[in-house]
Amino acid sequence: MSHYSGPLLTRSVAEALVAARDAGAGTWNGSLDLGRSVTAVPLQPDAWQWQGSYYPYPAKLKDRTIYYWDGEAFAPVSRFSGSLIKLVPTEWGAPTFEIDGIKMLPTAKDSPVEDARRKVALVEPRGKVVLDTCGGLGYFAACCLEAGVARIQSFEKNPDVLWLRTINPWSPDPDAPASGGRLHLNHADVSVAIAQVADASIDALLHDPPRFGIAGELYSQAFYDQLARVLHRGGRLFHYTGSPNKLTSGRDVPREVAKRLEKAGFTAHLALDGVLATRR
Repeated sequence: MSHYSGPLLTRSVAEALVAARDAGAGTWNGSLDLGRSVTAVPLQPDAWQWQGSYYPYPAKLKDRTIYYWDGEAFAPVSRFSGSLIKLVPTEWGAPTFEIDGIKMLPTAKDSPVEDARRKVALVEPRGKVVLDTCGGLGYFAACCLEAGVARIQSFEKNPDVLWLRTINPWSPDPDAPASGGRLHLNHADVSVAIAQVADASIDALLHDPPRFGIAGELYSQAFYDQLARVLHRGGRLFHYTGSPNKLTSGRDVPREVAKRLEKAGFTAHLALDGVLATRR
C-alpha cells in the first residue's frame, strides 16, 4: 500500500492556521506531519499552500482526531469495519491508535516511539534477524531499523491498522530507501503464519499482542511453544503485557506469561511493562 504524502491536521494545527491568517500573516510556521518536520506555510485568504498544492481552511475539527486530505475534504483518519479504529494525536507528535475507544499504546508518560525504543533495546537488535509478531503502527520496527537491525519480519492481521500505517508519517515504510529492504511487513495472523517460520531462524523476538481478552491465542502455551521453536538458543524475547490491576481482574497476567514462557523453554523475568525472556 502506498503511503499518504499530503498534510495532516489536528484541531490545534487548524486553529493556528486560521489565527495566523486572521492576524494578517503571510505565512505560518508549523508542522503538517505530526511533528516530523516544521515548514513555512504560505497563507491566502481562502486557502493555504503545502508542497505545491492548495488546501481550504477546514471547518471546526474535533479533539483527539487526526485529519487527512481525501481529495475533496479533510476526513478523520479512522475506519469502521466491525470495530472503530482511529489514529489519535498525542502531545509527543507520534500518534497512538484506538480500537473501539481503547488505547493501544502507552502515551501517558512518554512518546510511544520512545517507549518502543526502550523495549526494543532489551533485545539488542543490531545485526540480528528479528520477528515482530504484532506490528501495529510499526514503532517496534522503526526502532529496530534505527538500531541497525539486519532484517525484521513483521506481521499485522488487521487491514485497517495497516491502512493507518500508510497515513501515519511515524510508521516506517517497507519500500522507503531508509528501510533499506530490511523491513518485511506481512498482512497475516501470526498465530497461524508462525508455523511457516523455520526452526531457530530468528535471533530476537518482539511480542506486543492485544490484551488477553481480545487475542487469547497469542498468550497460549501452544503459541509460546512456537516462539521457542523459531528462536535460537540464547535469543531474547520481549513480551508486552501491560500492567492490569490484579485487584479488579483477579489475575496476574505478567507472571502467568512468565510461567508459560518458562514451560516453553525460556528463562523469564518481569521487565518494564512486560516480560523479558531468553531461550534456553
